[in-house]
Amino acid sequence: MRFDSDFLLIGSGIGGLTFALQVADHGTVSIITKKSDSESNTNYAQGGIAAVESLDDSFSSHIEDTLISGAGLCKREVVEQVVKDGPACIQQLMRWGVHFSKKDEDADKHLALGREGGHSHDRIVHASDRTGAEVENALLEQIKNHPNIRIFPNHAAVELILTQNPTSSARHCIGAYILDAETREVHVFAAKITLLATGGCGHIYLHTTNPEIATGDGIAMAYRAGAVVANLEFMQFHPTTLYHPEAKSFLISEAVRGFGAILRTCSGAAFMKKYHPLGELAPRDIVARAIDREMKLSGDPYVLLDLTHLDTDKVKSRFPYIFQRCLDYYIDVTKDPIPVVPAAHYMCGGVKTSLDGRSSIPGLYATGEVACTGLHGANRLASNSLLEALVISRRAAKSSVAELGETAAIPDSIAPWEKPGRLDSEEWILISHDRVEIQSLMWDYVGIVRSNHRLARANRRMKLILSEIDDFYRRSTMGEEIVELRNLALVAQLIVKSAIMRKESRGLHYTTDYPERDDVKWKKDTLLRRPRSIRRIA
Repeated sequence: MRFDSDFLLIGSGIGGLTFALQVADHGTVSIITKKSDSESNTNYAQGGIAAVESLDDSFSSHIEDTLISGAGLCKREVVEQVVKDGPACIQQLMRWGVHFSKKDEDADKHLALGREGGHSHDRIVHASDRTGAEVENALLEQIKNHPNIRIFPNHAAVELILTQNPTSSARHCIGAYILDAETREVHVFAAKITLLATGGCGHIYLHTTNPEIATGDGIAMAYRAGAVVANLEFMQFHPTTLYHPEAKSFLISEAVRGFGAILRTCSGAAFMKKYHPLGELAPRDIVARAIDREMKLSGDPYVLLDLTHLDTDKVKSRFPYIFQRCLDYYIDVTKDPIPVVPAAHYMCGGVKTSLDGRSSIPGLYATGEVACTGLHGANRLASNSLLEALVISRRAAKSSVAELGETAAIPDSIAPWEKPGRLDSEEWILISHDRVEIQSLMWDYVGIVRSNHRLARANRRMKLILSEIDDFYRRSTMGEEIVELRNLALVAQLIVKSAIMRKESRGLHYTTDYPERDDVKWKKDTLLRRPRSIRRIA
């Protein structure tokens, strides 16, 4: 079956949904999402959106904080534009029905602003501690009422479709092959403009804050299509996720530390001041490495995040969701320190794009965590992620609407998906174990602290695992599980390759063999690109 639209969006987070709302008056839109329409990294974002909303704050301060956190790899022009566009994007969200927390909900129209690690001012716009869910739900209400937008839940992208320009050697993206997870049929979704908004790849690691859909699909598809990907060695580990045998890596927002929580060893000693003058408000990479170091020194499987010295009512009011979730595990955060451990959280690299979200393949855009715009550099500043998705999607929408009128018609004939195979349930049981092996391998050898020996070992093993998975993929019938596993394995290998290439320590990439930052040789992006391969048109 074939579905045609002007715009094809793969992913349903804040980047994809805001893009859809801004292009839908100019053409038809198809939104592909692997699970339910609200299942995305956005929905799990607790902290908020960084934006200059106070007279005490300034664009120059936000820009400087971002550049410092990015450890020399941020693109200044991108940082300046994203920061300056932030307030307008916040206003647009409120017009779409997003209700942010106010200083005084009864009388004050001013937004309540929080502070997180690396920020020199209070500038985190939030909706209590469920900002992502509030934004996602408001946007979906707008989406569902628009006649030009159609959402396809339980559909997974398999490969991008490329065509050759008859008058040049340039390739153009004209859509994607999409798997209906329920029927296991692969359909052609053709479009003049395709936007990747697939989120991150946290499930490459054993411990992650990401939802189960975060398997690096957009990065993998774009790389296989020949797009440039950048800086994949910079995986951000969130310092504080709940450590509990029954909890699925529940994130304890950085805003908790911004509110005054203290990190302690299991013996009760505060330790962050000896690692950074900002203590608990140090950038995330420093906090994560400090926790990792303290855990190794003590042998304890976690450290403690202590709020017990703070006002009980204020804690419950500011963090109602975190309070209740911890209480579900018999932890009263007003009386008990929270056991926490770092976990894979945010990919700062991704599909390399311009400030307008354009990838290196015409017709293919990317926004949000799947993209590498140059904003984050070697380490993302807290709450700049939703800001980036808003600004880049806004600019991508304007750019793609202009491109829409210049783009040739979609070809009448596009080859249907053809991949014969048979499902061997016993063989699948064996190959499915590769997922856990990849996650364990990446956690042990390509985690918070790396070395040449660890990376070399990971590289050798990943080559073998990826070969096994590709072989099974070619011989098996299509299913969401094998699509995800194939993508997860490829992106894991690309992360290992990128980490091996960067022979220094910078931001989120720390290696014991090159512990110092080297601005002479390595103040540059790590770029990877697969040799050309074209999905032919019938």
